[in-house]
Amino acid sequence: MCFQTGSPVRSVYLDYNATTPVDPQVLEAMLPYLRDEFGNPSSGYAPGRRAQAAVEQARAQVAELIGASPDEIVFTSGATEASNLAIRGAAAMHPRRRNVVTSNIEHPATAACCALLERSGYEIRRVPAQANGILSCEDIAAAIDTETAVVTLIHAQNEIGTLQPISDIAARKHGGLVHTDAAQSVGKIPVSVRELGVDLLTIAGHKLYAPKGIGALYIRRGVSLPPVLVGAGQERGIRPGTENVAFIVGLGAACAIASRTLEASQKEMMRLSARLLAGLQGEIPGLVLVGDAVRRLPNTLNVLFPGVDGHRVLEACPAVLASTGSACHAASDEPSATLTAMGIAPAKAFGAVRLSLGRQTTEADIEEAVTALASAWRTISAEPAAASFREE
Repeated sequence: MCFQTGSPVRSVYLDYNATTPVDPQVLEAMLPYLRDEFGNPSSGYAPGRRAQAAVEQARAQVAELIGASPDEIVFTSGATEASNLAIRGAAAMHPRRRNVVTSNIEHPATAACCALLERSGYEIRRVPAQANGILSCEDIAAAIDTETAVVTLIHAQNEIGTLQPISDIAARKHGGLVHTDAAQSVGKIPVSVRELGVDLLTIAGHKLYAPKGIGALYIRRGVSLPPVLVGAGQERGIRPGTENVAFIVGLGAACAIASRTLEASQKEMMRLSARLLAGLQGEIPGLVLVGDAVRRLPNTLNVLFPGVDGHRVLEACPAVLASTGSACHAASDEPSATLTAMGIAPAKAFGAVRLSLGRQTTEADIEEAVTALASAWRTISAEPAAASFREE
Protein backbone atom coordinates (compact mmCIF):
# COMPACT_ATOMS: atom_id res chain seq x y z
CA MET A 1 0.00 0.00 0.00
CA CYS A 2 1.47 3.34 -1.05
CA PHE A 3 0.74 6.85 0.22
CA GLN A 4 1.31 10.09 -1.65
CA THR A 5 3.12 12.31 0.87
CA GLY A 6 3.50 16.09 0.70
CA SER A 7 6.61 15.60 -1.41
CA PRO A 8 6.78 13.84 -4.79
CA VAL A 9 7.98 10.68 -2.98
CA ARG A 10 5.48 7.83 -2.77
CA SER A 11 5.75 5.94 0.49
CA VAL A 12 5.17 2.25 1.14
CA TYR A 13 3.19 1.79 4.36
CA LEU A 14 4.70 -0.95 6.55
CA ASP A 15 3.35 0.02 9.97
CA TYR A 16 0.11 -1.97 10.18
CA ASN A 17 0.87 -2.90 13.80
CA ALA A 18 0.58 0.81 14.63
CA THR A 19 -2.78 1.14 12.89
CA THR A 20 -4.66 -0.09 9.86
CA PRO A 21 -6.74 1.82 7.31
CA VAL A 22 -10.49 1.49 7.66
CA ASP A 23 -11.68 -1.18 5.24
CA PRO A 24 -14.05 0.32 2.62
CA GLN A 25 -16.68 -2.30 3.50
CA VAL A 26 -16.39 -1.31 7.15
CA LEU A 27 -16.94 2.34 6.30
CA GLU A 28 -19.92 1.44 4.15
CA ALA A 29 -21.47 -0.47 7.04
CA MET A 30 -20.91 2.48 9.39
CA LEU A 31 -22.28 5.28 7.19
CA PRO A 32 -26.02 4.76 7.85
CA TYR A 33 -25.36 5.16 11.59
CA LEU A 34 -23.45 8.40 10.97
CA ARG A 35 -26.30 9.80 8.84
CA ASP A 36 -29.93 8.85 9.26
CA GLU A 37 -29.83 5.98 11.77
CA PHE A 38 -28.86 8.11 14.76
CA GLY A 39 -31.16 6.53 17.33
CA ASN A 40 -30.05 5.85 20.90
CA PRO A 41 -29.93 2.07 21.50
CA SER A 42 -31.60 2.59 24.88
CA SER A 43 -34.65 4.31 23.36
CA GLY A 44 -37.80 2.22 23.07
CA TYR A 45 -39.08 3.57 19.75
CA ALA A 46 -38.21 2.25 16.28
CA PRO A 47 -34.93 4.15 15.58
CA GLY A 48 -33.64 3.12 19.01
CA ARG A 49 -34.60 -0.49 18.44
CA ARG A 50 -32.82 -0.49 15.08
CA ALA A 51 -29.69 0.92 16.71
CA GLN A 52 -29.88 -1.74 19.42
CA ALA A 53 -30.27 -4.46 16.80
CA ALA A 54 -27.18 -3.16 14.99
CA VAL A 55 -25.17 -3.25 18.22
CA GLU A 56 -26.25 -6.81 18.93
CA GLN A 57 -25.42 -7.93 15.40
CA ALA A 58 -21.94 -6.48 15.83
CA ARG A 59 -21.61 -8.21 19.19
CA ALA A 60 -22.34 -11.54 17.50
CA GLN A 61 -19.80 -10.80 14.75
CA VAL A 62 -17.04 -10.05 17.25
CA ALA A 63 -17.93 -13.15 19.27
CA GLU A 64 -17.82 -15.38 16.20
CA LEU A 65 -14.29 -14.29 15.29
CA ILE A 66 -12.88 -15.37 18.67
CA GLY A 67 -15.14 -18.35 19.36
CA ALA A 68 -17.11 -16.67 22.14
CA SER A 69 -20.80 -16.19 22.87
CA PRO A 70 -22.31 -12.76 22.13
CA ASP A 71 -23.16 -12.17 25.79
CA GLU A 72 -19.45 -12.45 26.60
CA ILE A 73 -18.54 -9.35 24.57
CA VAL A 74 -18.46 -5.84 26.05
CA PHE A 75 -17.70 -2.88 23.79
CA THR A 76 -15.11 -0.31 24.88
CA SER A 77 -13.37 2.74 23.45
CA GLY A 78 -10.36 0.63 22.51
CA ALA A 79 -7.76 -1.81 23.77
CA THR A 80 -6.42 0.46 26.52
CA GLU A 81 -9.82 0.76 28.16
CA ALA A 82 -10.48 -2.95 27.70
CA SER A 83 -7.20 -3.90 29.40
CA ASN A 84 -7.79 -1.43 32.24
CA LEU A 85 -11.25 -2.85 32.75
CA ALA A 86 -9.87 -6.39 32.73
CA ILE A 87 -6.80 -5.99 34.95
CA ARG A 88 -8.12 -3.49 37.47
CA GLY A 89 -11.50 -5.20 37.54
CA ALA A 90 -9.93 -8.61 38.12
CA ALA A 91 -7.89 -7.22 41.01
CA ALA A 92 -11.02 -5.69 42.55
CA MET A 93 -12.80 -9.05 42.29
CA HIS A 94 -10.24 -10.68 44.56
CA PRO A 95 -9.27 -8.04 47.15
CA ARG A 96 -7.54 -10.60 49.36
CA ARG A 97 -5.27 -11.76 46.56
CA ARG A 98 -2.44 -9.29 46.49
CA ASN A 99 -0.16 -10.19 43.58
CA VAL A 100 -0.38 -9.89 39.81
CA VAL A 101 1.69 -11.97 37.40
CA THR A 102 2.74 -10.35 34.14
CA SER A 103 5.83 -10.15 31.90
CA ASN A 104 8.51 -7.59 31.18
CA ILE A 105 7.49 -7.26 27.51
CA GLU A 106 3.92 -6.03 27.86
CA HIS A 107 2.19 -3.21 25.98
CA PRO A 108 2.19 0.09 27.92
CA ALA A 109 -1.55 -0.25 28.60
CA THR A 110 -0.90 -3.42 30.61
CA ALA A 111 2.35 -2.21 32.15
CA ALA A 112 0.73 1.01 33.35
CA CYS A 113 -2.19 -0.87 34.90
CA CYS A 114 0.22 -3.09 36.78
CA ALA A 115 2.25 -0.08 37.93
CA LEU A 116 -0.94 1.55 39.20
CA LEU A 117 -1.79 -1.55 41.23
CA GLU A 118 1.78 -1.71 42.48
CA ARG A 119 1.49 1.81 43.87
CA SER A 120 -1.62 0.73 45.76
CA GLY A 121 0.18 -2.16 47.46
CA TYR A 122 0.04 -5.08 45.04
CA GLU A 123 3.10 -7.18 44.37
CA ILE A 124 3.73 -7.26 40.62
CA ARG A 125 5.66 -10.33 39.49
CA ARG A 126 7.20 -9.48 36.13
CA VAL A 127 8.41 -12.66 34.47
CA PRO A 128 11.30 -12.03 32.04
CA ALA A 129 11.07 -13.11 28.44
CA GLN A 130 13.62 -15.52 27.03
CA ALA A 131 16.15 -14.44 24.41
CA ASN A 132 13.75 -15.48 21.65
CA GLY A 133 11.02 -13.17 22.98
CA ILE A 134 8.83 -16.01 24.26
CA LEU A 135 7.88 -16.55 27.89
CA SER A 136 8.70 -19.79 29.64
CA CYS A 137 5.64 -21.67 30.88
CA GLU A 138 7.71 -22.95 33.78
CA ASP A 139 8.72 -19.42 34.80
CA ILE A 140 5.12 -18.23 34.64
CA ALA A 141 3.89 -21.24 36.60
CA ALA A 142 6.49 -20.62 39.30
CA ALA A 143 5.24 -17.04 39.69
CA ILE A 144 1.57 -17.99 40.16
CA ASP A 145 0.22 -18.98 43.56
CA THR A 146 -3.00 -18.82 45.58
CA GLU A 147 -2.41 -15.11 46.22
CA THR A 148 -2.46 -14.26 42.48
CA ALA A 149 -5.45 -12.12 41.55
CA VAL A 150 -4.81 -12.03 37.81
CA VAL A 151 -2.28 -13.26 35.26
CA THR A 152 -2.05 -10.74 32.43
CA LEU A 153 0.13 -11.54 29.41
CA ILE A 154 0.30 -10.22 25.88
CA HIS A 155 -0.73 -12.75 23.23
CA ALA A 156 1.30 -11.38 20.29
CA GLN A 157 4.06 -8.97 21.27
CA ASN A 158 3.38 -5.71 19.46
CA GLU A 159 7.00 -4.82 18.64
CA ILE A 160 8.52 -8.17 17.70
CA GLY A 161 5.45 -10.28 16.88
CA THR A 162 6.29 -13.32 18.99
CA LEU A 163 3.35 -15.46 20.13
CA GLN A 164 3.08 -16.47 23.76
CA PRO A 165 1.90 -19.95 24.88
CA ILE A 166 -1.20 -18.56 26.59
CA SER A 167 -3.15 -21.83 26.59
CA ASP A 168 -0.36 -23.64 28.45
CA ILE A 169 -0.06 -20.79 30.93
CA ALA A 170 -3.81 -20.51 31.49
CA ALA A 171 -3.99 -24.18 32.46
CA ARG A 172 -1.66 -23.53 35.39
CA LYS A 173 -3.70 -20.88 37.22
CA HIS A 174 -4.67 -21.23 40.88
CA GLY A 175 -8.10 -19.68 40.99
CA GLY A 176 -7.13 -16.21 39.79
CA LEU A 177 -8.25 -14.82 36.45
CA VAL A 178 -6.24 -14.94 33.22
CA HIS A 179 -6.24 -11.97 30.85
CA THR A 180 -4.50 -11.68 27.52
CA ASP A 181 -4.01 -8.60 25.38
CA ALA A 182 -4.84 -9.91 21.91
CA ALA A 183 -4.94 -6.51 20.21
CA GLN A 184 -2.25 -7.52 17.71
CA SER A 185 -3.33 -11.11 17.11
CA VAL A 186 -7.11 -10.92 16.59
CA GLY A 187 -7.71 -10.64 12.85
CA LYS A 188 -4.19 -11.78 11.91
CA ILE A 189 -4.20 -15.37 13.17
CA PRO A 190 -6.94 -17.70 14.44
CA VAL A 191 -7.83 -16.79 18.03
CA SER A 192 -10.19 -18.93 20.12
CA VAL A 193 -10.93 -17.94 23.69
CA ARG A 194 -11.91 -21.54 24.45
CA GLU A 195 -8.62 -22.93 23.18
CA LEU A 196 -6.61 -20.22 24.94
CA GLY A 197 -8.46 -20.93 28.18
CA VAL A 198 -8.58 -17.27 29.18
CA ASP A 199 -11.15 -15.41 31.26
CA LEU A 200 -10.57 -12.00 29.69
CA LEU A 201 -9.29 -10.94 26.25
CA THR A 202 -8.62 -7.50 24.80
CA ILE A 203 -9.50 -6.51 21.21
CA ALA A 204 -8.51 -3.28 19.38
CA GLY A 205 -10.60 -2.19 16.40
CA HIS A 206 -7.95 -0.13 14.64
CA LYS A 207 -5.59 -3.09 14.44
CA LEU A 208 -8.04 -5.02 12.23
CA TYR A 209 -9.31 -2.39 9.78
CA ALA A 210 -12.01 -0.82 11.98
CA PRO A 211 -11.78 2.80 13.16
CA LYS A 212 -9.69 4.08 16.04
CA GLY A 213 -11.69 4.60 19.22
CA ILE A 214 -13.49 1.26 19.37
CA GLY A 215 -12.55 -2.04 20.97
CA ALA A 216 -14.00 -4.89 22.96
CA LEU A 217 -13.34 -7.02 26.00
CA TYR A 218 -14.23 -10.69 26.13
CA ILE A 219 -15.43 -11.61 29.62
CA ARG A 220 -15.95 -15.30 30.16
CA ARG A 221 -19.47 -16.18 31.17
CA GLY A 222 -19.63 -16.51 34.94
CA VAL A 223 -16.99 -13.82 35.61
CA SER A 224 -18.66 -10.89 37.40
CA LEU A 225 -16.24 -8.15 36.48
CA PRO A 226 -16.87 -4.85 38.35
CA PRO A 227 -16.88 -1.64 36.31
CA VAL A 228 -14.10 0.92 36.35
CA LEU A 229 -16.54 3.65 35.33
CA VAL A 230 -20.01 4.04 36.85
CA GLY A 231 -23.14 5.36 35.21
CA ALA A 232 -26.21 3.88 33.59
CA GLY A 233 -26.71 0.23 32.69
CA GLN A 234 -25.31 -0.01 29.16
CA GLU A 235 -23.15 -3.06 28.37
CA ARG A 236 -24.64 -4.84 31.39
CA GLY A 237 -23.36 -2.02 33.59
CA ILE A 238 -19.76 -3.13 33.04
CA ARG A 239 -19.04 -0.30 30.63
CA PRO A 240 -21.74 2.36 31.09
CA GLY A 241 -22.31 5.19 28.63
CA THR A 242 -24.33 5.58 25.44
CA GLU A 243 -22.99 3.14 22.86
CA ASN A 244 -20.93 4.42 19.92
CA VAL A 245 -23.23 2.68 17.46
CA ALA A 246 -21.46 3.55 14.21
CA PHE A 247 -18.05 2.46 15.46
CA ILE A 248 -19.47 -0.67 17.07
CA VAL A 249 -21.04 -1.55 13.73
CA GLY A 250 -17.65 -0.92 12.12
CA LEU A 251 -15.90 -3.27 14.52
CA GLY A 252 -18.50 -5.95 13.87
CA ALA A 253 -18.10 -5.58 10.11
CA ALA A 254 -14.29 -5.74 10.43
CA CYS A 255 -14.54 -8.95 12.46
CA ALA A 256 -16.92 -10.47 9.91
CA ILE A 257 -14.44 -9.67 7.11
CA ALA A 258 -11.57 -11.13 9.13
CA SER A 259 -13.57 -14.32 9.70
CA ARG A 260 -13.99 -14.76 5.93
CA THR A 261 -10.48 -13.81 4.84
CA LEU A 262 -8.26 -14.92 7.72
CA GLU A 263 -6.78 -18.08 6.24
CA ALA A 264 -5.88 -16.54 2.88
CA SER A 265 -4.60 -13.33 4.47
CA GLN A 266 -2.40 -15.23 6.91
CA LYS A 267 -0.76 -17.23 4.12
CA GLU A 268 -0.13 -14.12 2.03
CA MET A 269 1.38 -12.23 4.99
CA MET A 270 3.73 -15.13 5.67
CA ARG A 271 4.82 -15.22 2.04
CA LEU A 272 5.41 -11.49 1.75
CA SER A 273 7.15 -11.09 5.10
CA ALA A 274 9.50 -13.97 4.24
CA ARG A 275 10.30 -12.26 0.95
CA LEU A 276 10.93 -8.96 2.74
CA LEU A 277 13.28 -10.54 5.27
CA ALA A 278 15.17 -12.49 2.63
CA GLY A 279 15.52 -9.37 0.50
CA LEU A 280 16.87 -7.28 3.36
CA GLN A 281 19.29 -9.96 4.52
CA GLY A 282 20.52 -10.34 0.97
CA GLU A 283 21.26 -6.61 0.73
CA ILE A 284 22.41 -5.90 4.28
CA PRO A 285 25.09 -8.21 5.74
CA GLY A 286 24.55 -8.79 9.43
CA LEU A 287 20.88 -7.80 9.52
CA VAL A 288 19.23 -9.84 12.30
CA LEU A 289 15.61 -10.82 12.91
CA VAL A 290 14.53 -10.22 16.51
CA GLY A 291 12.53 -12.94 18.24
CA ASP A 292 11.58 -16.49 17.37
CA ALA A 293 11.60 -17.12 13.63
CA VAL A 294 8.57 -19.45 13.69
CA ARG A 295 6.30 -18.65 16.65
CA ARG A 296 5.37 -15.18 15.51
CA LEU A 297 2.70 -13.14 13.76
CA PRO A 298 2.78 -13.72 9.99
CA ASN A 299 2.97 -10.00 9.21
CA THR A 300 5.60 -8.72 11.67
CA LEU A 301 9.36 -8.35 11.29
CA ASN A 302 11.54 -6.56 13.82
CA VAL A 303 15.04 -6.34 12.39
CA LEU A 304 18.32 -4.91 13.68
CA PHE A 305 20.18 -2.80 11.13
CA PRO A 306 23.86 -3.34 11.95
CA GLY A 307 26.03 -0.43 13.07
CA VAL A 308 23.41 2.32 12.73
CA ASP A 309 20.46 3.86 14.54
CA GLY A 310 17.10 2.64 13.22
CA HIS A 311 15.65 6.15 13.56
CA ARG A 312 18.29 7.45 11.18
CA VAL A 313 17.57 4.70 8.66
CA LEU A 314 13.88 5.66 8.57
CA GLU A 315 14.68 9.38 8.42
CA ALA A 316 16.85 8.68 5.40
CA CYS A 317 14.16 6.51 3.84
CA PRO A 318 10.96 8.53 3.27
CA ALA A 319 9.90 5.86 0.78
CA VAL A 320 9.04 3.52 3.69
CA LEU A 321 6.65 4.36 6.52
CA ALA A 322 7.61 2.18 9.48
CA SER A 323 8.64 2.54 13.12
CA THR A 324 11.49 1.63 15.44
CA GLY A 325 9.13 -0.10 17.88
CA SER A 326 5.78 0.54 19.50
CA ALA A 327 3.93 3.55 18.11
CA CYS A 328 3.23 4.47 21.75
CA HIS A 329 6.97 5.11 22.25
CA ALA A 330 7.85 6.46 18.80
CA ALA A 331 9.40 9.68 20.14
CA SER A 332 11.60 8.01 22.76
CA ASP A 333 15.38 8.48 22.66
CA GLU A 334 15.89 5.26 24.61
CA PRO A 335 16.35 1.82 23.04
CA SER A 336 13.27 -0.39 23.04
CA ALA A 337 12.56 -1.69 26.54
CA THR A 338 11.23 -4.88 24.96
CA LEU A 339 14.49 -5.56 23.15
CA THR A 340 16.71 -4.76 26.11
CA ALA A 341 14.49 -6.95 28.31
CA MET A 342 15.34 -9.81 25.95
CA GLY A 343 19.04 -9.26 26.61
CA ILE A 344 19.86 -7.33 23.43
CA ALA A 345 22.63 -4.79 24.07
CA PRO A 346 21.42 -1.17 23.88
CA ALA A 347 23.81 -0.29 21.04
CA LYS A 348 22.35 -3.10 18.93
CA ALA A 349 18.78 -2.39 20.05
CA PHE A 350 19.06 1.15 18.69
CA GLY A 351 19.28 -0.43 15.23
CA ALA A 352 15.76 -1.87 15.45
CA VAL A 353 13.10 -1.19 12.85
CA ARG A 354 9.65 -2.79 12.98
CA LEU A 355 8.15 -3.64 9.60
CA SER A 356 4.53 -4.81 9.74
CA LEU A 357 2.53 -5.77 6.66
CA GLY A 358 -1.19 -5.67 5.97
CA ARG A 359 -3.85 -6.74 3.53
CA GLN A 360 -3.02 -3.95 1.09
CA THR A 361 0.70 -4.79 0.97
CA THR A 362 1.78 -5.92 -2.48
CA GLU A 363 4.80 -7.68 -3.88
CA ALA A 364 5.80 -4.40 -5.54
CA ASP A 365 5.70 -2.73 -2.13
CA ILE A 366 8.11 -5.34 -0.80
CA GLU A 367 10.57 -4.84 -3.63
CA GLU A 368 10.42 -1.04 -3.23
CA ALA A 369 10.92 -1.32 0.52
CA VAL A 370 13.96 -3.61 0.22
CA THR A 371 15.62 -1.28 -2.27
CA ALA A 372 14.88 1.88 -0.30
CA LEU A 373 15.84 0.53 3.13
CA ALA A 374 19.07 -1.02 1.88
CA SER A 375 20.03 2.21 0.16
CA ALA A 376 19.30 4.21 3.32
CA TRP A 377 21.37 1.80 5.44
CA ARG A 378 24.34 2.07 3.09
CA THR A 379 24.11 5.87 3.17
CA ILE A 380 23.96 6.03 6.96
CA SER A 381 26.72 3.44 7.35
CA ALA A 382 29.05 5.59 5.28
CA GLU A 383 28.60 8.66 7.50
CA PRO A 384 31.36 9.48 10.03
CA ALA A 385 28.79 9.41 12.84
CA ALA A 386 28.09 5.75 12.11
CA ALA A 387 31.67 4.80 12.93
CA SER A 388 31.39 6.31 16.42
CA PHE A 389 27.99 4.66 16.84
CA ARG A 390 29.50 1.23 16.08
CA GLU A 391 32.26 1.83 18.64
CA GLU A 392 29.80 2.49 21.50
